[in-house]
Amino acid sequence: MTTKPTEDDLHAAFARADLGGDDKLDLMEFTLVLEHLGLAWTRAETQHRFEQADTNFDGFISYSELRAVLESEGWAGGLAPGARA
Repeated sequence: MTTKPTEDDLHAAFARADLGGDDKLDLMEFTLVLEHLGLAWTRAETQHRFEQADTNFDGFISYSELRAVLESEGWAGGLAPGARA
């Protein structure tokens, strides 16, 4: 995916990457989401953004934390469900 994701795209990517089915992503699962969305960040950039996104410091990324980090990168802001960028 090379365009900004819709809300539905984000939910689908999150659910697909959530291999543990626990509604949170570890670093590997977070990386899977980024790859699915077509974001080519280095390993160091991915680790840095993961740490920034983990606002409750539990070592995982929730859907809201994922959305926030993508918004901070200009990738998810202001999209309505189903809307295309």
